[in-house]
Amino acid sequence: MAADEEARVADRRDQGTEPDEPSRSRGGDDPSPADRLRELGGYIREQRNRAQLSLRNLAKLAGVSNPYLSQIERGLRKPSAEILQAIAKALRVSAETLYVKAGILEARPGDDDIESTIARDASLTEPQRQALIEMYRSFRRLHELEDGGAGTRTEVDRVLDRAADALEGAADRVAPDAPGDGDDTAADDTAVDVG
Repeated sequence: MAADEEARVADRRDQGTEPDEPSRSRGGDDPSPADRLRELGGYIREQRNRAQLSLRNLAKLAGVSNPYLSQIERGLRKPSAEILQAIAKALRVSAETLYVKAGILEARPGDDDIESTIARDASLTEPQRQALIEMYRSFRRLHELEDGGAGTRTEVDRVLDRAADALEGAADRVAPDAPGDGDDTAADDTAVDVG
């Protein structure tokens, strides 16, 4: 097969209009396009299961059809960057991670995707994951404001408020306040005998 024809077949395969050939890497550590699509689909399915979403619910949240999302998860279709962003938003994971897995972006050497690591941590509940991710984003934003020197007190307060709200929301899901408790803590009601 001529090189031009091979390229056209590979393009059609990546678009999901040509059947996959048996998986084969093109040398080195670079996965083939088919391998990338299967990895991406498996990752999306894993994140969907961790978020306890059905295929139908995720498709609705991302604004795509059930069959299309199913094909993505099975590695049969290559979604656009826009679709990946919608899926990432619905799953509350980093769009950058999906872009790297799809081959749209190159992975940055030595730069772990903290948000993806948090999202994969099975020991955390979904509200805990979201609170950690929001706290992480808040600290990154504070660092940017500090480095740029352009942050106003109002902007810093807004970033801190978002972080505090995320943490409070996670705490409320774990131990909701009883009616009438307010902000009192158990320590306020405990007498300590020191003598």
